[in-house]
Amino acid sequence: MRKRILIVEDHADIRKLIRMTLEFESFEIHEAASADEGLEMVRQLKPDLLLLDIMMPGQLDGIDLCQIVKSDPSLGRPQVVILTARAQAKEIETGMNAGADAYLLKPFSPLKLIETIDGLDASAAGMP
Repeated sequence: MRKRILIVEDHADIRKLIRMTLEFESFEIHEAASADEGLEMVRQLKPDLLLLDIMMPGQLDGIDLCQIVKSDPSLGRPQVVILTARAQAKEIETGMNAGADAYLLKPFSPLKLIETIDGLDASAAGMP
């Protein structure tokens, strides 16, 4: 079964980079340009994984979206990787406290992104 991934990022060039990084894997990739749009797509698609920016236009930011999907079982309990330029320890702590499964800093390497996703798969399967 292909893993369904939703990229929630307001910058089209970063969404494209993430898509190009992941398209060689067997993922079903969807995109949203804001957390508000992302929430609607989570409700429709029930993705396995969200790749979330923090700072986005709209009513919600990435932290809000992370908290919503992690606290509402009807949304399918996707794993969440935050991808952001916000590197302060307090911001990382806020992201992890919101329920993020991983936190990657921009600019990120495509290899690191793949390793992070693979690591989440291994931990979900109970593997070391």
